[in-house]
Amino acid sequence: MIEEIRISSLGVIDSSTLELGPGLTVITGETGAGKTMVVTALGLLLGGRADSGAVRAGAKQARVEGLVAAGALPELVAGIEEAGGEAEDDGVVLARNVSAEGRSRAFAGGAAVPVATLAELAEPLVAVHGQSDQHRLLKAQTQRHALDRFGALEDLLAAYGDVRDRLVATERELAEVAATARERAREADLLRFGVDEVAAVAPQPGEDAELAAEEARLGHADTLRGAAEQAREALSSEHGSPDALGAVAAARGLLDGVRDHDPEAAELTDRVAEVSYLLSDVAADVASYASRIDTDPARLAAVSERRAALIALTRKYGDTVDEVLAWAEQSATRLLDLDSTDDRIKELTADAESLRGQLAEAGLRLSEARAEAAARLGAAVSDELTLLAMPHAEVTIRVARRTTEAPADTARPPGDLLRVGEEWVRFGRSGLDDVEFLLAANTGSEPRPLHKGASGGELSRVMLAVEVCLAGTSPVPTFVFDEVDSGVGGAAAVEIGRRLATLAEQAQVLVVTHLPQVAAFADRHVLVEKSSDGSVTSSGLVTLDDTGRERELSRMLAGLAESDTALAHARELLDLARNAPRGG
Repeated sequence: MIEEIRISSLGVIDSSTLELGPGLTVITGETGAGKTMVVTALGLLLGGRADSGAVRAGAKQARVEGLVAAGALPELVAGIEEAGGEAEDDGVVLARNVSAEGRSRAFAGGAAVPVATLAELAEPLVAVHGQSDQHRLLKAQTQRHALDRFGALEDLLAAYGDVRDRLVATERELAEVAATARERAREADLLRFGVDEVAAVAPQPGEDAELAAEEARLGHADTLRGAAEQAREALSSEHGSPDALGAVAAARGLLDGVRDHDPEAAELTDRVAEVSYLLSDVAADVASYASRIDTDPARLAAVSERRAALIALTRKYGDTVDEVLAWAEQSATRLLDLDSTDDRIKELTADAESLRGQLAEAGLRLSEARAEAAARLGAAVSDELTLLAMPHAEVTIRVARRTTEAPADTARPPGDLLRVGEEWVRFGRSGLDDVEFLLAANTGSEPRPLHKGASGGELSRVMLAVEVCLAGTSPVPTFVFDEVDSGVGGAAAVEIGRRLATLAEQAQVLVVTHLPQVAAFADRHVLVEKSSDGSVTSSGLVTLDDTGRERELSRMLAGLAESDTALAHARELLDLARNAPRGG
């Protein structure tokens, strides 16, 4: 609900604050006083198009601020916080600046936001009905939403939407699998060849590194054995030649002869002895190594051949044998998926067929419920129009399935065609139906679509009648009617006031009117007062008390605010409004 609107330098309004509340608020004033500037201000607040011509003469910019009670609007609070703004004490401030040069800035919760974001945030808050907003009811989507709200069809819509989403996803996957079947077959052949090639070689983890080391050893066997034998001879000679062991033994003998004369010499003797033992062990190990080295051309050939087979694999499938084995494992898993393409196509086809049957049932239930709701809403709106000076008008709501010719291939129909009973129907997000409001304005006339069969004044009353019938079902907390009573007077004007008051029992309603019969039903009456200093005309907004209301209604009735007769008529009109039954 909008609690307050502050307007600065907009049109003839210099600076004014409009305090609002629940119920019905009417705005009246003399012609040219600036009543419609309030609606213009709301339009700016809702993210509407900015017009620099609306900026007050001599002002640098116009500004509109709106304080919105957001306690019952968690989505609005979340949206503003996401945009970087803040909500304070369950209220948020929306604002719009329009410069005289035409630049526009928008704010939500204190944060600067794009105008499109302001429009998105404010759209669920207010429904504006006026001569420039009648196109809203002419939209097929708006008419369908109105019917679905009246019929409380949310559960049926959700059930239908769930089945439709699953069908769309299933058929999308089926199309992708079928379209890529040839590519998948080619991929499977390539993978199968590679997996079979790896399986034929049967490499073992780490085998390439082991074989490389063995090949290097076998290829240099003679050189290795010669070096080992020479090393063994240098360490421990079998032919009496000088060797390391002999030299160490001589050094040990020399030191051992003097060890008793100096502890340090004794320590050195022991260390040389350790070296002697180590040399003896190394000489034995070298001799053993030399004896084990053998030239084996057959083994060398086998190792080279095996390495060549492994290298052929690593050129194609990985840098190492371990990577080749990992590729083979992944490819085998992928092959299982590719080889199941035909089975997957059959499975998806069966799922799609089943979902189409479910969608036909869900769509049929939704269509039947819409048809029943359409009859009730059409009758209710027609009754409302009788009270709104259109006694011979009748509104009917046509719910028609989008039937079409049978497709060439009924076994595999195009994605948006569905068989419902013996009919073929195009389905969409909202069901199988087109919904259209038709108006027969006079007895005996043919029902025609609203954009063809209703004048501006008639369409305004149709909108009011629809909103009254939808009272309590609309998620919009605030309704604005700009001269919805245009072209109406007398008893019909009283009924318009009563119906607006009825709607105001369920929502906040703001009405710009020139009819005293409508203004009399207000819970809050705001006067747009015009003043002039002789050169500049300005207007302000004043909330009237009971006496002020009588004077304003008197002016509206007779053009005379102080006429005793007009004042008496104003009091009579206020009493009538206070005592008039609401609803029904």
